[in-house]
Amino acid sequence: MTGFLAGLCVAVLPLLAAGFWLGRRTARPESLGDLGTPVEHATFQTLHTASLAAPSLRAGLTEETARKSARRLRTLLGTDALCLTDQKQVLVWDGVGSHHRGEIMARLAGPLETGRGEAFPLSCATPDCPVRWAVVAPLTVDDRVHGALVACAPRESAVLVRAAGEVARWVSVQLELADLDRSRTRLIEAEIKALRAQISPHFIFNSLAVIASFVRTDPERARELLLEFADFTRYSFRRHGDFTTLADELHAIDQYLALVRARFGDRLSVTLQIAPEVLPVALPFLCLQPLVENAVKHGLEGKADACHIQITAQDAGAEALVVIEDDGVGMDPEELRLILAGEIGPSGGIGLSNVDDRLRQVYGDDHGLVIETAVGAGMKITARVPKYRPGVHSAARLTSE
Repeated sequence: MTGFLAGLCVAVLPLLAAGFWLGRRTARPESLGDLGTPVEHATFQTLHTASLAAPSLRAGLTEETARKSARRLRTLLGTDALCLTDQKQVLVWDGVGSHHRGEIMARLAGPLETGRGEAFPLSCATPDCPVRWAVVAPLTVDDRVHGALVACAPRESAVLVRAAGEVARWVSVQLELADLDRSRTRLIEAEIKALRAQISPHFIFNSLAVIASFVRTDPERARELLLEFADFTRYSFRRHGDFTTLADELHAIDQYLALVRARFGDRLSVTLQIAPEVLPVALPFLCLQPLVENAVKHGLEGKADACHIQITAQDAGAEALVVIEDDGVGMDPEELRLILAGEIGPSGGIGLSNVDDRLRQVYGDDHGLVIETAVGAGMKITARVPKYRPGVHSAARLTSE
C-alpha cells in the first residue's frame, strides 16, 4: 500500500508542470490575492481543478463520468477542445469542433492497440474552425488500454503533448482506483455469500424440527417461531446492501437466539446490554451474527450444563464497542490463530475469519477482532466499529422480498 501511495504521489506531481504551463497562459498578478506568485497561483488552481475532476473518475470510465470530468480536464490543459473515448466511441466532447469526432475515432485504432500517444493534424473544411491539431494520450489500467484522452488545439505544441500525457496518466490512476474499488466490492459480496452459505443446514433443519414439535402441543408458539425463522432467513439472504445498522443486526440476532432457545430451553441464557445511542451505527452486513453463532456453538457443544452469553454494545466516543462473551469450552489460542489466518478450512470457523477480514478491509487493520480465549475459559470477542466512515452507509431495512 505504501508503494502504491508513493506511485500515486508521483502521478500527481507531473500535474504541477501542466499547472505551470496553464499559469503562464492565464495567471494575472493583480488578481492573485493571497496566493503569491503566478506559479503558486497556477499550482493551486491545477490541484483544485484536479480534485474536482477526481470523484467522477473514481466511478470508472462511462459516458456520465466522462461528461462530469471533461470540463475540468480541459481546464487543466487549457485547450480549445477535449474528448474522452472508450475503445469504441467518443464518450464526451467538450469545447469547439465536435464535428471532428468521426475523424478522431478513425485515427485512434493505432494508439488504442499499442497504448502509445500520438499527435496528428486534423483535416477540416470549416474555415473558422479553431481545431487543427489533435494529441491522443491512451488511458491504461493494469497495462490494458481502456480509452483515450484527446486534446485539440489550433496548432502543434510540444508542451501540449507532454501535458496531455501527464494528465492522461493521472486519469489512469483514478480509473485504477475505481477498478480497485470494484474489486473490493466484489470481494465483500463474495464473502457475504460465503457467510450465507455457512448458515448451517443443521441449524435450518433443527429449527424446522423444533417448530414442527410445537405444531400440535402449542400452535401459537409454533406460529411465533415460524415467523422468527422467516424473518431471520429473509434478513440473512437479502440481495442488496453491504452494510446494515447495529439495530437491524441485533434484531436478527434476537430472532436467531429465539430459535436456539426453543431447541435448548433452559440450557441457554442470554443477557443484552445495549446503549440506545449506538443503535443507528452502520456496520458490515452479517458482521455480528456469526460471532453469536460461534458463542452458541462453543458454549453449548461439549458442555452438559447451561451456557450464558452476554452481548453488550457501548458508546465509546467515536466508536461503538461491541462485546460478545460466552462461558463455554473456549479454544486453544494457537487453533484460533490458524482460523484467523485462514489456515483451517470452513469447518474450522469461517465465520470468525470472515468477519475479521471484512472489518479490517472496511475500517483498517486496527479494527480487527480482539479475541480472548483459552481451553475451558470461554471466549470474549470485541469489535470496535467507528460511528462514521466515508462510504459506509446502511441499506434501508427490507420488509418484504
